[in-house]
Amino acid sequence: MKKLLLLVCLITSIAHAEDGYRLWLRYDLVDNPRLLAEYRSSITGLQSTASETATKELLQGLQGLLGKKIPLLTTPQEGTLVVRTSPTTLGDEGYIIRTETIAGKHITQITANTDRGVLYGVFYFLRLIQTQQSIQKLAISSSPALPYRILDHWDNLNRTVERGYAGFSIWNWHTLPGYIDQRYIDYARANASIGINGTVLNNVNASPLILTPDYLEKAAAVAQTLRPYGIKVYLSVNFSSPIAIGGLKTADPLDPAVQDWWKKKTDEVYRYIPDFGGFLVKANSEGQPGPQNYGRTHADGANMLADALAPHKGIVIWRAFVYSETHEDRAKQAYNEFKPLDGQFHKNVWVQVKNGPIDFQPREPYHPLFGAMPQTPLMLEFQLTQEYLGFATHLAYLAPLFKECLDAGPPVASTITGMAGVANIGTDRNWCGHPFAQSNWYAFGRLAWNPKLSSAEIADEWLRQTFTNNPGFIDTVKKIMLTSREAIVDYMTPLGLHHIMGYGHHYGPAPWYDKASRADWNPVYFHKADSAGIGFDRTATGSDALSQYPPAIRAQWEDPKNCPDIWLLWFHRVPWGWKMHTGRTLWDELCHRYYTGVDSVRAMQKAWASVKGKVDEERAHQVEMLLNIQEKEAVWWRDACLLYFGTFSHMPLPEKAEQPAHTLDYYKKLQFPNAPGTSR
Repeated sequence: MKKLLLLVCLITSIAHAEDGYRLWLRYDLVDNPRLLAEYRSSITGLQSTASETATKELLQGLQGLLGKKIPLLTTPQEGTLVVRTSPTTLGDEGYIIRTETIAGKHITQITANTDRGVLYGVFYFLRLIQTQQSIQKLAISSSPALPYRILDHWDNLNRTVERGYAGFSIWNWHTLPGYIDQRYIDYARANASIGINGTVLNNVNASPLILTPDYLEKAAAVAQTLRPYGIKVYLSVNFSSPIAIGGLKTADPLDPAVQDWWKKKTDEVYRYIPDFGGFLVKANSEGQPGPQNYGRTHADGANMLADALAPHKGIVIWRAFVYSETHEDRAKQAYNEFKPLDGQFHKNVWVQVKNGPIDFQPREPYHPLFGAMPQTPLMLEFQLTQEYLGFATHLAYLAPLFKECLDAGPPVASTITGMAGVANIGTDRNWCGHPFAQSNWYAFGRLAWNPKLSSAEIADEWLRQTFTNNPGFIDTVKKIMLTSREAIVDYMTPLGLHHIMGYGHHYGPAPWYDKASRADWNPVYFHKADSAGIGFDRTATGSDALSQYPPAIRAQWEDPKNCPDIWLLWFHRVPWGWKMHTGRTLWDELCHRYYTGVDSVRAMQKAWASVKGKVDEERAHQVEMLLNIQEKEAVWWRDACLLYFGTFSHMPLPEKAEQPAHTLDYYKKLQFPNAPGTSR
């Protein structure tokens, strides 16, 4: 009997363990008695004419948060929550939440033009209760700043995930279309809760098989699952598909037979998925085929697909991440290829531009294409998966990175009509590998809806929904989050250094690597360190990449004495004894930043230990272990980089500084043939 009781207790414990699966949709009983009483008196019943999806979510959320079942009513009474579609001026996705007195009855209404808008309003209302805000006097109206808010999955058909650090692909192509995993539904709920309205199911390095009937049937089953949550499905396509699966001898976009093939194939896609969003294309980049194979332009290729999609109101998303093996600065190539094409793309073509001109680095200046293509719709591409930010073992809250780009230059947020995020989602029970990696998925959705939100506001929301409303926990952990990205920049790539990670897998430091088959795949290409100095000269005396930026920004950055320290080595090559704004020499400042980065991680460890007891043991221990890994790898980055750069500066480490535990040769010999995320 005792063994049976022990087993029951163990099963119960496991069932209620905080494993992170629920993300920020944890509808647990409100632990504030005063607010709980307010919520219960304000919500005594529900009258809903909204979709089954919105009604079900609201009832589930309220029952969990309020600890009681909310009755469905046919006529509103005192304290009724009314949810319905009703004409507003907020478009197809906006919503209004308002408390009113009607016929002497205190009523809260969630209204929108469409069921999709109502669903977004429902999630916002539940968020108010999750974050323990008063709902007695509400007057909220909200609509998205951007019409396209899309997650890009770099998921392969064999379920490996390129640059994925949280397990395999959530899309089980083998069991689709017959088996719909509950995970697909919970994925849709999570996305809808933060306003994401599109998902690209497969890798931009696309297999042509995705367009065959077998896989279209599977994609259609996913689309049917996501549709009630306002999410459209998109597919990445291989530009040579007419050859690979169509039997043609060419994929020339100006060839009538190729154009006809794409038209018929697109019609077929829409027969499977009537609300299909469109195609995402990576062309003439990193070996992928494209229109330039046939002497055509990016506009020629994109417009051919746009013509096939136009009758169905679909769009083409054409990636601007292009660079070829040339002596030209890699940072300039996308601008040089796409800027002359402004105005030549058809109206249903979006050019998707990475946040910076190199490749999702811990810190990059904003991409000069933003503001440079006024006649072309632009999609801003961020990377949520931490390819260059410690994978899923480093705590890296990326809202500050997103904000740094959105608020930069023109500002960038004013030049775009969509945002895409390379997903950090996999089959790990907690979806993203690191519990805090979920915050980047959340922050992406919230900023795509409202780019004016601050990093601190988003962190506060996410922590309260994901962990607890305990003020001591929130205050401490919010500081960890808000400083985490800067810590990573410091211990990886301070002062404008970039792309000095391990070759291919991008795991760990390798600023010495020079064996790649092309120059711009080598870290030495980007830092150019020698005994005279370090940095990439992108002024008029160097590659002149700065000329691609607006005059006011160029004027600030072109003089190394005026250039902000964070961009110094990105735009300038300076001697090791260069006097920084801090008063230190460049070498001393470089050392200071690397040591500060490690110290910041150790401060994060202490801060996390201080909130033990304010959060569940499962995630407390998990984050503790991951911070231990991060601290060791931060030290690795610091020691390996400073030892290497020290061979050129011939300057010592700071007095009394913690000394490297190994030699430079030791770090150079480290090998990682099975590093995660390298599925290509």
